[in-house]
Amino acid sequence: MLTIKNLLQKDTFFLLAGPCVIESEEMALKIAERIIPITQKLGIPYVFKGSFKKANRSKVDSFTGIGDEKALKILGKIRDIFHIPTVTDIHENRDAAIAAKYVDILQIPAFLCRQTDLLAAAAQTGKIVNIKKGQFLSPSAMKFAVQKVVDSGNDQVLITERGTTFGYTDLVVDYRGIPEMKAFGFPVVMDATHSLQQPNQASGVTGGMPQLIETIAKAAIAAGVDGLFIETHPEPSKALSDGANMLPLDLLEALLEKLLRIRKALGPV
Repeated sequence: MLTIKNLLQKDTFFLLAGPCVIESEEMALKIAERIIPITQKLGIPYVFKGSFKKANRSKVDSFTGIGDEKALKILGKIRDIFHIPTVTDIHENRDAAIAAKYVDILQIPAFLCRQTDLLAAAAQTGKIVNIKKGQFLSPSAMKFAVQKVVDSGNDQVLITERGTTFGYTDLVVDYRGIPEMKAFGFPVVMDATHSLQQPNQASGVTGGMPQLIETIAKAAIAAGVDGLFIETHPEPSKALSDGANMLPLDLLEALLEKLLRIRKALGPV
């Protein structure tokens, strides 16, 4: 079973990366096949990311997935074929046990990070639980979300920063939160793509500033994060969810090389 200890390695960071949502088996395999040799070459521990469904969308007719079981089986297939861990979001208590059969990390969406029963259900699977910080929470408030998982018998916790609500249609990243949350004693991850979302646009489609992904990621590594979360796609403009803030897959390797140089220059964090 994957543990946090497996993810943490000297002079590097771990990476959670993949499409926003599982669009098809072909697309998921294509993305995994592209990322795996890059991370292996660079010595970066890699977890394939893909949501098996999207429960939080701006409009009722937005794409939500290809079917829960079908998408979860694709995640399981990627894990089995490539021998890499996988991560997906869960939204309801019952999702935890179901998704845990196919993935190694259960991710709690930012909007749901205060849902006690959901955190407990994720914890009880024994899987690593990645809690995304609510856009509405201070970094210090995340200790209570973490404690709910620990009190449920699971100390395998990651905390992911993904920006804080700024006005009605924007987010900002306060890097003071990185050391503040690391002080809880659990690894901290930076979501370098969702941090650049511009939610609640008049069109009903979330916007973004993907040109700043590198800036957010560089600053996060310099601030001492343990891992990075990056949504990536061969053609973000054609992605079925969150295309406005995804990194084009062709740009991933060069970005990781730059980030690795920063991380190695820091020494132990």
